[in-house]
Amino acid sequence: MANKDYYATLGVNKDASADEIKKAYRTLAKKYHPDLNKEPGAEQKFKEIQEAYDVLSDDQKRKTYDQFGSAAFDGSAGGAGFNGFNGFQGSFQDFDMDDIFSQIFGGGRRRQSRADANRPVRGEDQLTRVVINFMDSINGCIVTIPVEYDERCDYCGGTGAKTPQDIETCPTCGGTGQVNKRVQSFLGTIEQRTVCPDCHGTGKHVKNKCPHCNGNGYTHVKTKIEINLPAGISNGQQVRVPGRGGRGINGGENGDLYVEIAVNESQVFERKGNDIYISVPLSIADASLGCTIDVQTVYGEAELKIPAGIQQGTLLRMRGKGVKKGAIFGDQYVKVDIKIPKNLSEEQKNLLRQFQDIEERKPVHESWFDKIKKHFNK
Repeated sequence: MANKDYYATLGVNKDASADEIKKAYRTLAKKYHPDLNKEPGAEQKFKEIQEAYDVLSDDQKRKTYDQFGSAAFDGSAGGAGFNGFNGFQGSFQDFDMDDIFSQIFGGGRRRQSRADANRPVRGEDQLTRVVINFMDSINGCIVTIPVEYDERCDYCGGTGAKTPQDIETCPTCGGTGQVNKRVQSFLGTIEQRTVCPDCHGTGKHVKNKCPHCNGNGYTHVKTKIEINLPAGISNGQQVRVPGRGGRGINGGENGDLYVEIAVNESQVFERKGNDIYISVPLSIADASLGCTIDVQTVYGEAELKIPAGIQQGTLLRMRGKGVKKGAIFGDQYVKVDIKIPKNLSEEQKNLLRQFQDIEERKPVHESWFDKIKKHFNK
């Protein structure tokens, strides 16, 4: 049988380090694995890669190969290194199965080092909701809400240990926060990393627990907090309360609490951005002749001049009478709603009949409101 060049198979130099060999193997194994590569010859290429790695990853086998070539392993290396997909348990642990799953399913998971397992992780942000009335959103207010959160134990500093000397490396995972277990998959028997069941991923073991927090590293707090809502706050706007969210891990800071504001609707005003809209009724006479009226705003009553001959649905702008947000004021828009009387007195009916007679004698280019104005100004 011809001598096989295992170094060439993996694409490395003869003086390649163990890490270089492993890196090359991982790259090629992913590229030619039969479940990932359906091209003809991929399976045979994968077997050759597996065989080469079985030899070069073992210091003793590599030394023998360097002296006598692949003939020294005929009948042993090839058969021992690859026995179909069920023979991977000795070799699949040498490359990251998460990379394979990432290629198949997308995404994948990242190998965690000891530093990763023990690094501080910030807690998750949380959301709550509070309802306020319309005018409180305009003027600003203080709301009191109940909250629950976990606070780092001051006595142990969040370690959960009675003293610093009570913190040891977890004997189960060796401080990595992870353990390997063998599982069956479509690839055969493989080793899979899971969170250590004893230290729950912290990589630490506590001999004597902190008496103040019972070894948790935190205490549960139930209290009420006051939140100052600024003037002009909008429906759906969120206010951040730092450090009142989910608990951090490994000494990481707590997440934040976000309070979403729900504003009840007003029966008088409608808000659009920083502008306020309101509808006011006008009589036919006031609409025809013009007048000055008192209009309700979010800051109290204010005078508004109604021009003569105003039409139904006209919007009049009151500058600076809208919502104050920071140093900026919105405007208020007043919609004119002309009311037609339903129950008229005899005097009113007679006046309207007189107006009707005048209207029939006037040129058609004269507006209806001009006619009313002239009639009532006699």
